[in-house]
Amino acid sequence: MPAPLPPDLFDPACPSSATPFQIGDKWAGLVLTCLRDGHPRRFNELRIPMSRVSAKVLAETLRALERDGMISRHAYAETPPRVEYTITDLGRTLLPAMDACREWARQHLAAVESARTAYEMRTS
Repeated sequence: MPAPLPPDLFDPACPSSATPFQIGDKWAGLVLTCLRDGHPRRFNELRIPMSRVSAKVLAETLRALERDGMISRHAYAETPPRVEYTITDLGRTLLPAMDACREWARQHLAAVESARTAYEMRTS
C-alpha cells in the first residue's frame, strides 16, 4: 500500500505553495547554470549560450529569478546603461538539486524515451 500523502499537501498555507516552481521551467535552470561560476553576466552574455530563448522570455525568466531571490540584478549608472546578473547564495542552494536531476536524467533518459515511444504506439 502506498504511503499516504501528507495532510497539509493541499493546504493553501503549505510551504510548497511558495516554492519557486519556475526552476523547473525550461530556461530558469539554464540561467542558474550560466551564472553558477559566480561571474556577473550581462543580458547578451546570457543569450549566447541560450540562443534558442527569445529576449522577452529571457527577461521574464530573469525577473522571476530575481523576484524569488535566486539571482541579483545590478544596474550601473552609465551611458549606455549596463546591467549585470549574478547568482545569490540562495540560488546556489539549488545547484545540488539541479545536479542531482541532471544525473537522474543521464541515467534514466533512455528508459523515459522508451516509455514515451511505447505510449505513443499505444495511443495513436
